[in-house]
Amino acid sequence: MAKQKTGIEQLSAGRFLKLAADRLKFVSAASDAPVSDLKDHLQNQLAEALHPHVQFLTVGEVIVHSDDMKSYILRADPQRGTKQPAWFSAGQYLSIAVFIDGKMYCRPYSIASSPRDTLDGFYMITVKRVQGGVVSGYILDNWKVGTSAAASAPLGEFTYEPLRDAKTVIGIAGGSGITPFRSFAKAISEGDEDFNLVLLYGSRTLNDAVFSDEIAAMAKDCDKIKLVNVLSDEKVRGKENGFITAKLIRKYAPKEGDYSIFLCGPQAMYRFADKEIETLNLRRKFVRHELFGEYFHPENDAEYHGDAEKTYQVTVRMAGKTTVIPCKGNTSLLRAMEDAGLNPPSDCRSGRCGWCHSQLLAGEVYTPASVDGRREADLIYGYIHPCCAFPETDVTIDVPPMPGL
Repeated sequence: MAKQKTGIEQLSAGRFLKLAADRLKFVSAASDAPVSDLKDHLQNQLAEALHPHVQFLTVGEVIVHSDDMKSYILRADPQRGTKQPAWFSAGQYLSIAVFIDGKMYCRPYSIASSPRDTLDGFYMITVKRVQGGVVSGYILDNWKVGTSAAASAPLGEFTYEPLRDAKTVIGIAGGSGITPFRSFAKAISEGDEDFNLVLLYGSRTLNDAVFSDEIAAMAKDCDKIKLVNVLSDEKVRGKENGFITAKLIRKYAPKEGDYSIFLCGPQAMYRFADKEIETLNLRRKFVRHELFGEYFHPENDAEYHGDAEKTYQVTVRMAGKTTVIPCKGNTSLLRAMEDAGLNPPSDCRSGRCGWCHSQLLAGEVYTPASVDGRREADLIYGYIHPCCAFPETDVTIDVPPMPGL
């Protein structure tokens, strides 16, 4: 008796070979009448609302946490064409474009507000001053109520997905890495996310734990949220002292069944926490990282073969124009292009999104393995992500132009 074919075995290769010819017949038989205005189609209106090329916003409120950390309420700016901020999934970020001395810089900031807040017309982001940071310092020193801003559509994959993630998420937050977890907690409390969040929030002191009181209040009213403050520099009754270790994670993780771990914080926290998490022997899909953030000090890596103090020559081909710019060995190609005023494309700055995807035409660059998000084809055909590529020789790259804002 012949075995019955199932699944993919039932498909006929001949049918696939006819697809192109059949489609040409349909196209040839179609009417020559002009298509009506595409903006009138509901599908296109929905796509534009959810995935706008750019969102024009204005600062509606400034919340001061300290001299070096502030939150900004960004409201839609209908006068410039944005009537409503795009809906998003908790955990996503905005790429904010800032113009400084005629040069455009883009930086990703996690959305701290909840998706439902977009219905009230706003996002909230939190900015912490980065030592030597061009954009963070500019925003903290210059943004005030009424300042205009431009942002991307919501981006990123640091989101909860019930088909992939466990019902309980152990959140590990450090410093300003608390912002997406505020969004998660608020979305859970408002009923737009459905999972149990156990948040291990690491900070030096309780006074440094921004949003701690707010999240604690959410936890009091919602049994799906639990906040655990972990303080490294002080002992407070009812709070954990020290660092977020595997032992601490086990203490608060479910005793039975799977759980996911979501991490967001500074690079030093990632390096420490990843070593601890390895000992838990979790399946790879249950450990999720928010964007690593811009990579600094490649000279500390054993694999780096450049000269951190040497200035290399970078030939940039972009939009039909060739420009030669300087780039030190410890500076990413993206940052060098921004400093030269070339306005290169960028979003995540962490080697993930591919927005700065460029072709390396000549020379050698170093890309740290921890942030190398290239596909196999990119490696074969010589493509790089300038946001995490550091010159080891003089180089030539072909860069796609940034779409105009």
